[in-house]
Amino acid sequence: MKNFILFLFLVIGSSIAHAKDAPIDRVEPAFWWAGMAHHQVEIMVHGTGISELIPSSDQLLILGVTRTENPNYVFIKIETQGKDAGNYDIHFSRGKKRVHTISYMLKQRRENSAARMGFNSSDVIYLLMPDRFANGNLSNDSDASTKEKADRSLPGGRHGGDLQGIADHLNYIKELGATAIWSTPLLEDNDAEYSYHTYGQSDLYRVDPRYGANEEFCSLVSKCHQNGLKMIMDVVPNHWGAAHWMMNDLPTYEWIHQFPGYGQTNYRTSTHMDNHRSARDTYYCEDGWFVRSMPDLNQRNPLVLNYLIQNTIWWIEYADLDGIRIDTYSFNDKEAIAEWTKQIMNEYPNLNMVGEIWLHDQAQISYWQKDSPIAAIQDYNTNLPSVMDFTLHDAILGAFKENEQGWDKGVVRFFDNFSNDFLYKDPQNLLVFFENHDTQRFNEIFPSLSDYKLVLTLISTCRGIPQIYYGSEIGMAGKKEVGDADIRQDFPGGWPADNVTAFVAEDNKETTGFDRKVAGRTAEQEAYHAFTKKLLNWRKNNAVIHTGKMIHFIPENNVYVYFRILDNKAVMVIINNSALEQNMNPSRFSEGFLGLTSGTDILSSETFDLNASNWTLKAKTSYVIELR
Repeated sequence: MKNFILFLFLVIGSSIAHAKDAPIDRVEPAFWWAGMAHHQVEIMVHGTGISELIPSSDQLLILGVTRTENPNYVFIKIETQGKDAGNYDIHFSRGKKRVHTISYMLKQRRENSAARMGFNSSDVIYLLMPDRFANGNLSNDSDASTKEKADRSLPGGRHGGDLQGIADHLNYIKELGATAIWSTPLLEDNDAEYSYHTYGQSDLYRVDPRYGANEEFCSLVSKCHQNGLKMIMDVVPNHWGAAHWMMNDLPTYEWIHQFPGYGQTNYRTSTHMDNHRSARDTYYCEDGWFVRSMPDLNQRNPLVLNYLIQNTIWWIEYADLDGIRIDTYSFNDKEAIAEWTKQIMNEYPNLNMVGEIWLHDQAQISYWQKDSPIAAIQDYNTNLPSVMDFTLHDAILGAFKENEQGWDKGVVRFFDNFSNDFLYKDPQNLLVFFENHDTQRFNEIFPSLSDYKLVLTLISTCRGIPQIYYGSEIGMAGKKEVGDADIRQDFPGGWPADNVTAFVAEDNKETTGFDRKVAGRTAEQEAYHAFTKKLLNWRKNNAVIHTGKMIHFIPENNVYVYFRILDNKAVMVIINNSALEQNMNPSRFSEGFLGLTSGTDILSSETFDLNASNWTLKAKTSYVIELR
C-alpha cells in the first residue's frame, strides 16, 4: 500500500503544469487504417495533466474514455468502421473551451493487405542481427537521442550495423538460397550498455535511430519483396527495457509487474501446463522479470494488452510484413498471449507467426502450437501457428558428438524426435534450426565441414521450416561461454575497415559498397558457402521437400534414411553420421522408391541404382537422391 501511495504522489506531483499550458507529447498509435478488422482503436494520449480535459469529436464516434491514477494519460477508444481514409479531428476541452486538437489520420490500406501470405515450409529463413551484419550508413552509428554510442572495440558494444547494411546485401542473401529474413528486434533500445541486441526496447513505435528511421525499414521491406524475399519482424510482448520512456511516468502502477521490489522469473514455463504446480512457482514464472533491465508487462491489464495488440498490428500494416517471430512466448501471461495472438491472426488470417518456446520436451512444446491436442486436454489454445523445434536442436547437439550408434545415441536421436510428431497438430509448421543468436555456434562445437554438411542437409530436407543463422554459411564460430557477443560476431566485410569480405567469392573481388577492393572468401569459407548455396537453391524449387510426406527408417550403423514423397516424386535422404564408410542394401527402403529404378544425388551428381544389392556410403557424408 505504501508503494501505491508513493506512486500516486509521484505521478500527481509530476502534473505541476496546468493542462491548458502543457502540450500533447505522445499519441500512440499515431495513425490507423480504414477498413481494418481491428476497427475499434484505443488511442493513448500522453501530456501533463491531459486527463483533466474532455475529449470529443464531431467526426468520429468515441466509444469510451479511460483514465488512470496518472493524470498524464488518457485512453480514447474510437470507432473507425465505415470511415473512409482521411483526417479526423479529436478535441480536448476544459468546460466549453477547446485547449488542444489533434488530427487523427486513417490511411488507405494496401490492396489485399488482410490476405497477405506469411512464410511457410517452402521458405528458408536467414536470421541476422542488424548491429552485427553490415554497416551501410556510417553517419548513424551513434545518435544524440540514445545513450550508448558506437564502439566496435567492445565485444558487447554497438558496432554500427544498420538497415542500410542489410539492404546493401539483399542480393547476397537471395543468391544464397534463403527466401525470408528474420531480423532480431529493430525498435529503439536506449539502455546505457549492451543495447545492440535491442530486446530491451524503449519505444515500441520507433526504429532504433542507430539502425535508421521508420521509413527506412519500410523501404527495406519493399526492397526485400522486389527481390523475392520475405521480412519477419521480431516482437517482444513479454517485457520491454528499463529505459522505456513510460518507465519514468507509468500510466498506472499495475502497468508492469511489481512485487513490490524486484522479482525474477524462475524460467520454469512448464508451470503453465503442470497439473501439480504450486501457485507461487506459477506466479514467479509469469510475473517475474526476465532480467533486472527488462520490466515484465502486466498483460492482464486490458489497457496493456490492447496497447501490445495494436502495436503489432500497426507494424504489420505499416511496414508490410510477412511474418512475426515472438520472443519468450511461453513467459507471457497464458490467457493474455493467446488473445494477443488471436487478434493478430484475425486481422491477417494467412500470416504466420512463430513463437520461441525454449523447452526440451515435445509435449510441452506442442502445448503452445495452435489447436494442440495436448493443450486441448486443458481446454487451452494459443492460436499460434508455429513454434520452434528445440528438441530437434537438442538432438543435433547430441547426435554429432556420437560417431557410433546406441539405442538412443547418434542419429537415432533424429529418428526419435520425428517419431513424436504425433504430438503436434502441424509438424510441417515447426521452425527447424541447428543454431540461433542465443545458442552455441554449431561450427564452434563441430568445426568440421563434413558435420556442417550433414546438419544443413537434415534441416533443409526434413519436415518444417529451416532457419539458418548469419555466418553459418561461411563457417563462423564463437564460444557462448565467453559471452553472447562471441556468438554474435561481426560478419566479415560489413564494415569499411574490414580488409576481407565474405560477401563475395575469392575470385570475384568486386566492390562492397565502400568503393574498395578487398580479399574475398577464404577457401574454407567458400567451401561452406558453395555447399549452402547449392542445397538451398535446389530446395527452393522442390515442392516435394516443402510439403511432401516424410517416411523414415530405424537407423543402422549411425546411418539415418528418410524419404520425402509428393504425388509421383520422391527424394531419398541419407545421413551417414558414422566416422566409417558404411555398406547398405537399398532394398530395405524399397517402399519409398515408388517403383522407380534409379536416382541422382543432387550434391555429388552420383547416380544410384535402386536395384543394386549394395551401396557404399562415404563416412560423414549426406546424400539427397532424386529418384527417377
